[in-house]
Amino acid sequence: LDRGGPSARGPPPAMIDNAEDRNRHSAMLDQLGIDQPLWSNMTTIEDAKVFCNKVGYPVLVRPSYVLSGAAMNVVRNEEELKGFLDLAVEVSDKAPVVISKFMEGSEEIDIDAVANKGEVIAYAIAEHIEQGGIHSGDATLALPARELPRDVFLALKDIAFRIAKRLEITGPFNMQVLRSTDGSLKVIETNVRASRSLPFCSKVLDVDFCRMATLSIIGLNPGSAIAQCDKQQELPYVGVKVPQFSFKRLPGADPTLGVEMSSTGEVACFHPDKYGAYLRALQSTYMRLPKPGEVVYVTLPDPVLGQHRVDKVCKAMAMWQSIGYKLAAGTADVQILAAKGVKDVTEIAHNVKDGEPRLKSDAVKAMKAGGIQFVMELSGSTAEISYICRRAAIDFSVPLVTNIEQCTVIAEALQRHGTSEAVVPRGNFQEGDLVEMETYEEVMDLKN
Repeated sequence: LDRGGPSARGPPPAMIDNAEDRNRHSAMLDQLGIDQPLWSNMTTIEDAKVFCNKVGYPVLVRPSYVLSGAAMNVVRNEEELKGFLDLAVEVSDKAPVVISKFMEGSEEIDIDAVANKGEVIAYAIAEHIEQGGIHSGDATLALPARELPRDVFLALKDIAFRIAKRLEITGPFNMQVLRSTDGSLKVIETNVRASRSLPFCSKVLDVDFCRMATLSIIGLNPGSAIAQCDKQQELPYVGVKVPQFSFKRLPGADPTLGVEMSSTGEVACFHPDKYGAYLRALQSTYMRLPKPGEVVYVTLPDPVLGQHRVDKVCKAMAMWQSIGYKLAAGTADVQILAAKGVKDVTEIAHNVKDGEPRLKSDAVKAMKAGGIQFVMELSGSTAEISYICRRAAIDFSVPLVTNIEQCTVIAEALQRHGTSEAVVPRGNFQEGDLVEMETYEEVMDLKN
């Protein structure tokens, strides 16, 4: 279109290419002095192997010009590398495929913003509940990002402003940034378009991002909402957006999360803190939260993913148990939990062998019979036995969690708000249980 002569509204097409082309985007970040995960443009499979061995596995294979993370994959060993590279090249055959170091344990942060001729006029900074590695469309977003230190918040704002100026953005844009375990901020990508979280940001901050973007693109004066956006961490409430999935309608699909998007919808709810908002939002997706005394079945992370993950889940299971839930697990996991101090876990073996009917598994039988009310399949494994557990939960309508951070935050949230009728209604409402603000102005008046 650009070469053909039509006038394009918004950022120059060449600048869109600088954002979408993984190689050019990474080179631009290097020129700006903005940190990013170590990366390399793939030229040959041998060069890719050398780079991966140099930075260490896992790595992330990222094709250019794709939506929803298509053909993007986390590669954990050399055996997986060629297959995932072939898939990325097939999807993105005319644009570069970049390999970057996958930053395990990092917090992911979303920035949604609107710029006019390279100057940012509105922005929102939201935290993911899940760690990096989950597509932002499948992630749980909390806005405002209250738990970010102010200096980190301002550093993120500065990064967004500098990139908007370099790309000469007019209109909406979206960024993903990792906050690594050493505290450094590393940009993953910039999308010169509206993301699906833009309306959510508008609602939470009471700033009409879409209107401002439209006015900017058609050359009218959109004004600036920077002063209001600068105060977002002071808001007396939090909005949490959770994804909604259609796995029930997709027989055989593996209900697990990764770098390629799977969700088909989303719901957002509000509360004075992120824990209450999270529980409300989960229930709005028709997830039934278990009652104290009901059985929660857990599978621990695969040891190859690191002992720290196992330890994190064991700590979360102790919390689930302390607030009144009965725990169940397979034989080996019961022993590991006991060694970590989590006693009195009921053994329900998940003992189906490859090729056997899944109802050979005691755990699957219990799900079907209603003996398990909540499943946390946290193995992180693609093995058939792990898939069978996940899929059985979906097929027998048992609520399923597959992410370690979600498992932990749900436990913390239930500990804080599990007995509140205003957050987790059990049919025992009392007058005064539910206090809601009707408008943004009411909330700000109450704060003042």
